[in-house]
Amino acid sequence: MAEPVTGREPAPMLAIRDLHVYYGESHAIQGVNLTLPHGIVSVVGRNGMGKTTLCNAIMGLVPTRGGSIRFNNREIRGRSPNQIANLGIGYVPQGRRIFPSLTVDEHLRLAARDGEDGSWNIERIYSTFPRLAERRGNGGSQLSGGEQQMLAISRALLGNPHLLIMDEPTEGLAPVIVQLVERMLREIAADGDFAVLLVEQNIGVATEVAEQVAIMVNGRINRVMPAAELAADRDLQQRLLGVGRHGEPETETAPEDGTAPPGRTVGAIEEPAAGPGPAAARVFAAPVRADSPRPGAATRGQGAPTRWGTAFEPLSTRAGTATRTVPRSAPLPAARPRLVAEQLGRTALVAGTFDTKGPELLFIRDRLREHGIATRTVDLSTTRHGAHTDVSATEVASCHPRGSRAVFGDDRGAAVTAMSEAFEIWVTRQRDVGGMISAAGSGGTALVSPGMRALPVGVPKLIISTVASGDVGPYVGPADIMMMYSVADIQGINSVTETILANGAAALAGMIAAAPSAEQRRARRAAAKPALGITMFGVTTPCVQGVVRRLRSELDCLVFHATGVGGRSMEKLVDAGDIAAVMDLTTTELADRQVGGVFAAD
Repeated sequence: MAEPVTGREPAPMLAIRDLHVYYGESHAIQGVNLTLPHGIVSVVGRNGMGKTTLCNAIMGLVPTRGGSIRFNNREIRGRSPNQIANLGIGYVPQGRRIFPSLTVDEHLRLAARDGEDGSWNIERIYSTFPRLAERRGNGGSQLSGGEQQMLAISRALLGNPHLLIMDEPTEGLAPVIVQLVERMLREIAADGDFAVLLVEQNIGVATEVAEQVAIMVNGRINRVMPAAELAADRDLQQRLLGVGRHGEPETETAPEDGTAPPGRTVGAIEEPAAGPGPAAARVFAAPVRADSPRPGAATRGQGAPTRWGTAFEPLSTRAGTATRTVPRSAPLPAARPRLVAEQLGRTALVAGTFDTKGPELLFIRDRLREHGIATRTVDLSTTRHGAHTDVSATEVASCHPRGSRAVFGDDRGAAVTAMSEAFEIWVTRQRDVGGMISAAGSGGTALVSPGMRALPVGVPKLIISTVASGDVGPYVGPADIMMMYSVADIQGINSVTETILANGAAALAGMIAAAPSAEQRRARRAAAKPALGITMFGVTTPCVQGVVRRLRSELDCLVFHATGVGGRSMEKLVDAGDIAAVMDLTTTELADRQVGGVFAAD
């Protein structure tokens, strides 16, 4: 006779074991293990650590390559998103993803499950969020960021889930709305049959509402600890989460086996201390992650700054920086897969101020569709009067560090600057980007160009602009942005603008169509030699040519003209992980930076 099981521990609500997720060649989730029994567990970490990818993997929105995801002791890895939702998991995605054309009431009636018993219904939603009751007839695009977040949470609750996954629910919200969300989470946690997985950048919220906090670093769960302990440990917050010391280098504790922390390679090839023979070149290895701080970025010291933003000194002399001495005969690091590979795809982003350039931007969108290119329209208006687009201005503005309130104000100049900053952050979070196009005047060009510069080199970028016949350096910078002069002002569709806009759309469509597939990119990268960046000017050309002849059989030698922007272009590729090492043979940019010349880098 079988033994009774009455004393056995109940199965956890969510159990994740050895989960792996890839975006192309990028290993985004690296063997995550996480258990959520009941109540609330917060997941915290810096941007780009894999938190949103973890949420998407649980919901079946991204494919996984191994591991297990069990909900209520039932395996859900490999199931479709609708099947996972029907099992009792609700999802509040980052960015809210509200339908701009549906009213609040239509959203709720669409999410409500008729005929099912549950504690959450539309009446309770309106009671919990009275502001939504007041705005029930307003469309999604007419709601503030806080109201949209209330609606996104309500939409998930109407499914009466047993597990609620919330990705950045307080992002961009006013303090009073944050307090409302905190109170609602505590009420949910009081229900013993309910669990919440909360991904949150706000450490105060994450530690206030949860009992346990999981810290995510480079696609792995670094540790799980009591929330009260993390709240009290300011040093740990600074070290692993960057709270209070933005931009400083990470100083993670190395694993006991002596290996470097995953996702980062920081090293130096140093000069021999003594002895015969030529000295080896001093080479700074690039950070693996494109969003990681450059070596020494926040350690500005005495002496002349270099292109790395600190005094020119060996990495071995910088406090807290790991170094290794590599023999001259040792090979350079292999070409690293860039993590921005997850961004690449086939969809064209049509971005701009749809409140003033709507007809022109929609014309470009229609021409791209005629060429068979998928599109996403992105509104960057700062007046809240843009046309209906795939991505609303409110959604983009919510990416600003101070929230959408920093964007939608009375000062137009400040609003445009803030929207530009928010758009640059928004772009770095996107996937399936085949290219980007915009049509704009001087203000719109300045607004959209930082977002274009945030895309990897090689992704097509095109701006049709009234300023394209002048000095375009401030807009293009170190990126491969194509500028097309609009001839006539971009104000309506006429015989001139119709031709120019159609040509721009055709150019972008051709570049996207000719782009290599994911398989071709992987094959090229697998066969690629490590890339070496070399700076060159007229007087150093013979030297650089000799170096290239000696090294080109083993290295992919990329030569950059040391005219200021050339150095910045090299840095952009270094930051993206496309360059394994740098040989800075031409110091013109450093000298000009020191004495005020015209070819300084930055």
